[in-house]
Amino acid sequence: MSRIRDAFSKSRGEGTLVAYIMGGDPNPELSLRVAEAVIEGGADIVELGVPFSDPMADGKSIQEAAVRSLASGTRPRDVFQMTKELKKRHDVPIALMTYYNILYSPGLEKFLNEARLAGVDGMIVPDLPLDENKDYSRIAKKNGVDTIFLAAPTTTPERMKSIVANTSGFLYLVSLLGVTGARSDLKTSTVDLIKSAKKFTRGRVPLAVGFGISTPEQVRSVVKAGADGVVVGSAIVNRVANYKDRQRAMLQDVENYVRSLKTATKTA
Repeated sequence: MSRIRDAFSKSRGEGTLVAYIMGGDPNPELSLRVAEAVIEGGADIVELGVPFSDPMADGKSIQEAAVRSLASGTRPRDVFQMTKELKKRHDVPIALMTYYNILYSPGLEKFLNEARLAGVDGMIVPDLPLDENKDYSRIAKKNGVDTIFLAAPTTTPERMKSIVANTSGFLYLVSLLGVTGARSDLKTSTVDLIKSAKKFTRGRVPLAVGFGISTPEQVRSVVKAGADGVVVGSAIVNRVANYKDRQRAMLQDVENYVRSLKTATKTA
Protein backbone atom coordinates (compact mmCIF):
# COMPACT_ATOMS: atom_id res chain seq x y z
CA MET A 1 0.00 0.00 0.00
CA SER A 2 1.30 3.48 -0.88
CA ARG A 3 1.87 5.99 1.89
CA ILE A 4 -0.92 8.17 0.49
CA ARG A 5 -3.38 5.28 0.43
CA ASP A 6 -2.22 4.35 3.93
CA ALA A 7 -3.06 7.88 5.15
CA PHE A 8 -6.67 7.31 4.09
CA SER A 9 -6.72 3.98 5.91
CA LYS A 10 -5.43 5.60 9.08
CA SER A 11 -8.20 8.20 8.88
CA ARG A 12 -10.91 5.55 9.03
CA GLY A 13 -13.91 6.93 10.88
CA GLU A 14 -13.09 10.47 9.81
CA GLY A 15 -12.21 12.27 6.59
CA THR A 16 -8.65 12.62 5.33
CA LEU A 17 -7.54 16.24 4.97
CA VAL A 18 -5.32 17.09 1.99
CA ALA A 19 -3.95 20.61 2.40
CA TYR A 20 -2.47 22.44 -0.59
CA ILE A 21 0.14 25.18 -0.49
CA MET A 22 2.23 26.64 -3.29
CA GLY A 23 5.86 25.61 -2.90
CA GLY A 24 8.05 28.70 -2.65
CA ASP A 25 5.24 31.13 -1.78
CA PRO A 26 6.18 33.77 -0.79
CA ASN A 27 9.72 32.37 -0.79
CA PRO A 28 11.24 28.90 -0.26
CA GLU A 29 12.27 29.52 3.35
CA LEU A 30 8.92 30.82 4.58
CA SER A 31 7.04 28.33 2.44
CA LEU A 32 8.66 25.51 4.41
CA ARG A 33 7.34 27.06 7.62
CA VAL A 34 3.87 27.35 6.09
CA ALA A 35 3.98 23.64 5.25
CA GLU A 36 4.93 22.86 8.85
CA ALA A 37 2.05 25.02 10.12
CA VAL A 38 -0.31 23.04 7.90
CA ILE A 39 1.05 19.79 9.31
CA GLU A 40 0.80 21.06 12.90
CA GLY A 41 -2.81 21.98 12.16
CA GLY A 42 -3.56 18.34 11.40
CA ALA A 43 -3.28 17.89 7.64
CA ASP A 44 -3.03 14.19 6.81
CA ILE A 45 -1.45 14.77 3.38
CA VAL A 46 0.39 17.85 2.09
CA GLU A 47 -0.07 18.83 -1.54
CA LEU A 48 2.82 21.02 -2.67
CA GLY A 49 2.42 23.09 -5.80
CA VAL A 50 5.38 23.37 -8.16
CA PRO A 51 5.02 26.85 -9.71
CA PHE A 52 4.32 27.07 -13.42
CA SER A 53 3.86 30.14 -15.59
CA ASP A 54 0.58 28.97 -17.16
CA PRO A 55 -1.46 27.19 -14.47
CA MET A 56 -4.60 26.60 -16.52
CA ALA A 57 -6.57 24.68 -13.87
CA ASP A 58 -5.97 27.25 -11.14
CA GLY A 59 -7.93 30.32 -10.19
CA LYS A 60 -6.76 33.78 -9.21
CA SER A 61 -5.42 32.91 -5.75
CA ILE A 62 -3.14 30.07 -6.85
CA GLN A 63 -2.12 31.86 -10.04
CA GLU A 64 -0.93 34.79 -7.93
CA ALA A 65 0.83 32.38 -5.56
CA ALA A 66 2.68 30.90 -8.55
CA VAL A 67 3.74 34.39 -9.64
CA ARG A 68 5.06 35.17 -6.16
CA SER A 69 6.87 31.84 -6.00
CA LEU A 70 8.51 32.24 -9.40
CA ALA A 71 9.47 35.83 -8.56
CA SER A 72 11.29 34.56 -5.46
CA GLY A 73 13.35 32.28 -7.71
CA THR A 74 11.61 29.00 -6.84
CA ARG A 75 12.35 26.13 -9.20
CA PRO A 76 11.36 22.44 -9.06
CA ARG A 77 14.62 21.59 -7.29
CA ASP A 78 13.61 23.97 -4.47
CA VAL A 79 10.28 22.16 -4.04
CA PHE A 80 12.16 18.85 -3.98
CA GLN A 81 14.38 20.30 -1.24
CA MET A 82 11.29 21.39 0.71
CA THR A 83 9.98 17.86 0.45
CA LYS A 84 13.25 16.43 1.76
CA GLU A 85 13.22 18.81 4.74
CA LEU A 86 9.60 18.04 5.58
CA LYS A 87 10.20 14.30 5.39
CA LYS A 88 13.09 14.62 7.83
CA ARG A 89 10.82 16.18 10.43
CA HIS A 90 7.34 14.79 9.80
CA ASP A 91 5.74 11.48 8.89
CA VAL A 92 3.25 12.94 6.41
CA PRO A 93 2.78 11.90 2.77
CA ILE A 94 3.52 14.58 0.20
CA ALA A 95 2.02 14.90 -3.26
CA LEU A 96 3.27 17.41 -5.81
CA MET A 97 0.83 19.24 -8.05
CA THR A 98 2.13 20.77 -11.28
CA TYR A 99 1.75 20.80 -15.04
CA TYR A 100 3.12 18.37 -17.59
CA ASN A 101 5.65 20.75 -19.11
CA ILE A 102 7.51 20.84 -15.79
CA LEU A 103 8.04 17.08 -16.08
CA TYR A 104 8.49 16.94 -19.84
CA SER A 105 11.23 19.57 -19.96
CA PRO A 106 13.86 17.64 -17.94
CA GLY A 107 12.43 14.28 -19.03
CA LEU A 108 10.02 12.00 -17.19
CA GLU A 109 12.73 9.60 -16.04
CA LYS A 110 14.85 12.37 -14.56
CA PHE A 111 12.00 14.25 -12.90
CA LEU A 112 10.34 11.22 -11.35
CA ASN A 113 13.64 9.78 -10.18
CA GLU A 114 14.43 13.07 -8.45
CA ALA A 115 10.92 13.06 -6.99
CA ARG A 116 11.52 9.59 -5.54
CA LEU A 117 14.85 10.63 -4.05
CA ALA A 118 13.22 13.68 -2.48
CA GLY A 119 10.52 11.54 -0.86
CA VAL A 120 7.58 12.53 -3.05
CA ASP A 121 4.70 10.08 -2.60
CA GLY A 122 2.40 11.13 -5.43
CA MET A 123 1.90 13.45 -8.39
CA ILE A 124 -1.15 15.41 -9.56
CA VAL A 125 -0.76 16.62 -13.16
CA PRO A 126 -4.06 18.21 -14.29
CA ASP A 127 -3.11 18.52 -17.96
CA LEU A 128 -1.96 14.91 -18.35
CA PRO A 129 -4.70 13.17 -20.38
CA LEU A 130 -5.68 9.69 -19.29
CA ASP A 131 -5.25 8.47 -22.87
CA GLU A 132 -1.62 9.60 -22.95
CA ASN A 133 -0.49 8.47 -19.51
CA LYS A 134 1.03 5.08 -20.35
CA ASP A 135 4.72 6.07 -20.28
CA TYR A 136 4.23 8.48 -17.40
CA SER A 137 2.36 5.98 -15.22
CA ARG A 138 4.91 3.25 -15.93
CA ILE A 139 7.82 5.47 -14.88
CA ALA A 140 5.95 6.82 -11.87
CA LYS A 141 5.12 3.31 -10.69
CA LYS A 142 8.76 2.26 -11.10
CA ASN A 143 9.72 5.11 -8.77
CA GLY A 144 7.00 4.36 -6.24
CA VAL A 145 5.13 7.58 -6.99
CA ASP A 146 1.32 7.49 -7.07
CA THR A 147 -0.40 8.81 -10.19
CA ILE A 148 -3.40 10.78 -8.92
CA PHE A 149 -5.95 11.45 -11.64
CA LEU A 150 -8.80 13.95 -11.60
CA ALA A 151 -12.44 13.39 -12.48
CA ALA A 152 -14.93 16.18 -13.20
CA PRO A 153 -18.70 16.69 -13.09
CA THR A 154 -18.73 16.08 -16.85
CA THR A 155 -16.91 12.73 -16.63
CA THR A 156 -19.02 9.98 -18.17
CA PRO A 157 -19.57 6.64 -16.39
CA GLU A 158 -17.39 4.86 -18.95
CA ARG A 159 -14.61 7.40 -18.51
CA MET A 160 -14.92 7.24 -14.74
CA LYS A 161 -14.33 3.49 -14.81
CA SER A 162 -11.12 4.01 -16.78
CA ILE A 163 -9.91 6.79 -14.50
CA VAL A 164 -10.56 4.73 -11.36
CA ALA A 165 -8.70 1.79 -12.90
CA ASN A 166 -5.63 3.94 -13.61
CA THR A 167 -5.41 6.23 -10.60
CA SER A 168 -3.46 5.39 -7.44
CA GLY A 169 -3.26 7.03 -4.02
CA PHE A 170 -6.71 8.55 -4.41
CA LEU A 171 -9.11 9.84 -7.04
CA TYR A 172 -9.29 13.63 -7.03
CA LEU A 173 -12.90 14.58 -7.71
CA VAL A 174 -13.30 18.14 -8.99
CA SER A 175 -16.45 19.36 -7.28
CA LEU A 176 -17.47 21.92 -9.90
CA LEU A 177 -16.75 23.18 -13.39
CA GLY A 178 -14.12 25.89 -13.68
CA VAL A 179 -10.88 26.57 -11.88
CA THR A 180 -9.70 26.36 -8.28
CA GLY A 181 -10.82 28.99 -5.80
CA ALA A 182 -12.63 29.30 -2.48
CA ARG A 183 -16.43 29.46 -2.68
CA SER A 184 -18.87 30.50 0.03
CA ASP A 185 -21.40 27.73 -0.53
CA LEU A 186 -21.48 24.07 -1.47
CA LYS A 187 -23.92 23.24 -4.23
CA THR A 188 -26.42 20.40 -3.90
CA SER A 189 -25.05 19.11 -7.18
CA THR A 190 -21.68 18.54 -5.49
CA VAL A 191 -23.26 16.24 -2.91
CA ASP A 192 -25.00 14.33 -5.69
CA LEU A 193 -21.72 14.14 -7.62
CA ILE A 194 -19.94 12.62 -4.63
CA LYS A 195 -22.61 9.96 -4.19
CA SER A 196 -22.41 9.12 -7.90
CA ALA A 197 -18.59 8.92 -7.94
CA LYS A 198 -18.56 6.76 -4.82
CA LYS A 199 -20.32 4.01 -6.74
CA PHE A 200 -17.17 3.69 -8.88
CA THR A 201 -14.48 4.18 -6.21
CA ARG A 202 -15.91 2.18 -3.29
CA GLY A 203 -13.59 -0.72 -2.48
CA ARG A 204 -11.14 0.37 -5.19
CA VAL A 205 -9.53 3.71 -4.36
CA PRO A 206 -10.17 6.54 -1.86
CA LEU A 207 -12.21 9.49 -3.09
CA ALA A 208 -11.09 13.03 -2.20
CA VAL A 209 -13.04 16.12 -3.25
CA GLY A 210 -11.53 19.51 -4.04
CA PHE A 211 -12.05 22.85 -5.85
CA GLY A 212 -14.09 25.49 -4.05
CA ILE A 213 -14.02 24.03 -0.54
CA SER A 214 -13.06 26.58 2.10
CA THR A 215 -15.11 26.24 5.30
CA PRO A 216 -15.44 23.62 8.04
CA GLU A 217 -19.14 23.37 7.19
CA GLN A 218 -18.31 22.47 3.58
CA VAL A 219 -15.74 19.92 4.74
CA ARG A 220 -18.33 18.36 7.02
CA SER A 221 -20.89 18.19 4.21
CA VAL A 222 -18.44 16.60 1.78
CA VAL A 223 -17.43 13.89 4.23
CA LYS A 224 -21.03 13.30 5.27
CA ALA A 225 -21.93 12.83 1.58
CA GLY A 226 -19.49 9.91 1.41
CA ALA A 227 -16.13 11.35 0.39
CA ASP A 228 -13.10 9.71 1.99
CA GLY A 229 -11.23 13.00 2.03
CA VAL A 230 -11.27 16.66 1.12
CA VAL A 231 -8.71 18.91 -0.58
CA VAL A 232 -8.43 22.55 0.51
CA GLY A 233 -6.02 24.91 -1.20
CA SER A 234 -7.03 28.43 -2.24
CA ALA A 235 -8.30 29.40 1.21
CA ILE A 236 -4.91 28.47 2.71
CA VAL A 237 -3.03 30.27 -0.06
CA ASN A 238 -5.15 33.37 0.59
CA ARG A 239 -4.08 33.40 4.21
CA VAL A 240 -0.43 33.32 3.19
CA ALA A 241 -1.02 36.30 0.88
CA ASN A 242 -3.09 38.36 3.31
CA TYR A 243 -0.47 38.76 6.03
CA LYS A 244 2.42 40.07 3.92
CA ASP A 245 5.29 40.63 6.41
CA ARG A 246 3.46 39.52 9.57
CA GLN A 247 4.95 36.04 9.49
CA ARG A 248 4.15 34.90 13.00
CA ALA A 249 0.48 35.92 12.73
CA MET A 250 0.19 34.29 9.31
CA LEU A 251 1.66 30.99 10.46
CA GLN A 252 -0.62 30.90 13.48
CA ASP A 253 -3.68 31.71 11.38
CA VAL A 254 -2.82 28.98 8.87
CA GLU A 255 -2.35 26.42 11.64
CA ASN A 256 -5.61 27.38 13.38
CA TYR A 257 -7.55 27.35 10.11
CA VAL A 258 -6.27 23.92 9.09
CA ARG A 259 -7.07 22.63 12.58
CA SER A 260 -10.67 23.81 12.16
CA LEU A 261 -10.89 21.92 8.87
CA LYS A 262 -9.45 18.74 10.35
CA THR A 263 -11.84 18.94 13.29
CA ALA A 264 -14.72 19.15 10.81
CA THR A 265 -13.64 15.86 9.20
CA LYS A 266 -14.22 14.18 12.56
CA THR A 267 -17.70 15.56 13.17
CA ALA A 268 -19.36 14.79 9.85
